[in-house]
Amino acid sequence: MRKKTYRLAGLVLLLAALLLPPVGASAEMYVEAYLGGVFPASQSFNYNASPTPFYTYSVNAPGRYDPAVMGGLKLGTWFVKEGFLGFNYPDWMKYLGFYLDFSYHRLNLRHQQASYSEIFAGLPSQGQWDFSSNGSMATLAFMFAARYGFFPDSEVPFGRLQPYVAVGPALCFVSQRPRFSFSTFNGPFLTDNMDLASKSTMVVGLAAEAGLRYMALKNVSIDASFKYRYAQPSFDYTVNPGGNGFFVATHDVKLDTTLQLFSVQLGAAYHF
Repeated sequence: MRKKTYRLAGLVLLLAALLLPPVGASAEMYVEAYLGGVFPASQSFNYNASPTPFYTYSVNAPGRYDPAVMGGLKLGTWFVKEGFLGFNYPDWMKYLGFYLDFSYHRLNLRHQQASYSEIFAGLPSQGQWDFSSNGSMATLAFMFAARYGFFPDSEVPFGRLQPYVAVGPALCFVSQRPRFSFSTFNGPFLTDNMDLASKSTMVVGLAAEAGLRYMALKNVSIDASFKYRYAQPSFDYTVNPGGNGFFVATHDVKLDTTLQLFSVQLGAAYHF
């Protein structure tokens, strides 16, 4: 997971080098670093397995996530006449732009009670497990933005105060390492606690953002924003839950969840 994150950061920096305008150009391009807090919504976390045709089991956790600190980097441009690659955009396109948004944060599921059920030869049983999981998430979003300017002056003709909105697809690199331990259980087959290996996956999601940018100087701005991200990652594990007999032999399981992530950010940008 860390190697993938470093590669994404390297890609963003490479694109930054490619997007820089020629010396003397007055393009509205910018690079921004920001910090923020992530507050994931609680979502059901489902764990399902069918070791044999006669035996199935499932675990359902409430999916309560811990808040996390997030760091990120934006690289963007507004479509002005002096903008990206020197295109002579029509004047109305100065209200539109595009930016890459790379961010990283932890994505841990706090300790919680998970409901457990199994069916063997048509006979159901159930109980509870203590469940938690450590994870992380790196996101590379491709954002299409619109803005408006207030309080123009000679130094910033478009306006010093610039509210904006943006939306776009996102590549979400998510990892999770679940842990299960018995709380109460009535079934005869599962006897061991489980500490699964860390697994990662890449899924396409959706990102949306609304922000307020203030041009403190001609080439320096402060950005405060609210962001929403949506993704549906799925993880595949191979486990041996213990017990006796072939009914609980090593088998594959799938963990599915829906992520809805809300975050607030504060950043500083340099404009080229």
